[in-house]
Amino acid sequence: MTLSLELYRSVPRYIAARAIGSRIPGALAGPVAPLRLVHRKEPQAPAPDWTRVTPVLAGICGSDLSTISGTASFYFSAIVSMPFVPGHEVVGRTLDDVNGIPAGSRVVLNPLLACEARGIEPMCIECKNGEPQLCERVTGGHVSAGLQTGYCAETGGGWSESFVAHRSQLTVLPDELTDLDAVMVEPMSCAIHAVRRANVPRDGVVLVAGAGTVGLLTVLALREFSEAGRVICVAKHPGQAGLARSFGATDVVRPRDALLAVRRTTKAFLVKPERTTPYLLGGVDVAFDAAGTASTLDLALKTTRARGTVVFAGMPARTDLTAAWYRELQLIGAYSGAGAFDDAIGLASDAALGRLVGGVYPLSRWREALDHALGAGRLGTAKVAFTPQEDP
Repeated sequence: MTLSLELYRSVPRYIAARAIGSRIPGALAGPVAPLRLVHRKEPQAPAPDWTRVTPVLAGICGSDLSTISGTASFYFSAIVSMPFVPGHEVVGRTLDDVNGIPAGSRVVLNPLLACEARGIEPMCIECKNGEPQLCERVTGGHVSAGLQTGYCAETGGGWSESFVAHRSQLTVLPDELTDLDAVMVEPMSCAIHAVRRANVPRDGVVLVAGAGTVGLLTVLALREFSEAGRVICVAKHPGQAGLARSFGATDVVRPRDALLAVRRTTKAFLVKPERTTPYLLGGVDVAFDAAGTASTLDLALKTTRARGTVVFAGMPARTDLTAAWYRELQLIGAYSGAGAFDDAIGLASDAALGRLVGGVYPLSRWREALDHALGAGRLGTAKVAFTPQEDP
């Protein structure tokens, strides 16, 4: 048996979490969330080229919090299987020899459960083209439905003492990379992928709306993997602002000042409609919604110039898309970072990304961990993680 945090189907708790979670975040770490600490049967390798993995560190992602709080889109309900163990930002050690990786190797997880992991032949067209994040077969093959490890009932996830992973999901880590740096590799890869998707023009003006983990790593990726000029980062809390500057933001502004800051920088024209917030005619070349909230997406849409680009770097919220229609904006999704792990490993070490991890907790203290993660920005923390092997 393996100690695990399990998310299970509960309509009453889902409704309660969705209704009060945003107003009383602490309730999600209490009796509201459909999450429980249980002993589950240890997952077993479903086919050749799979191995058991013991997590050393497993991050708490914003998408995990959205799922727990009931705010994630029902779109995903068809491509997950329940009950599942969350946790897709994982550094761990293999327990079995698997196709060139000996048992005991320290690895980082690429969580995608695409055709290769599922044993599907012939592969779908996206996997054939080297785009496993777009896999069209995430409900078939060797394991149950699940777009990623951490959303699949049969594989387990990082918030546990053990899960299983396919060889295609594992990258052996260099000895010099610390565990704290390594747990930041998966989110760093996502930020690199988002920046590459954006095709930022040379010397372009960029807005990053949100300065949590996704926003901070996006700022860093912009400086390392684009030719962006000014990078305006919107940070709600002082600790976030300091980190954004250290990662290369040209300007760091509070949410209430962001629209006017973009106006000053880009010489855009401000207009004030009835019954809604002002917006710009003109604005930045590229905006990243890095928080996935209605307010950050609204800001991104209302500060981007005509035919500019808005990138969904976080799971997007519902909002008014009139600006996208009227200003002929290009809306770009950026999911996962499968092709950027090598770059992310190098950058995680060079930038000492482990310093973003502001709290680590054993699974038995999961309520404290979630409470910390839900208030991370206010508490001066970017990332919170579990240390599953510390429980007795």
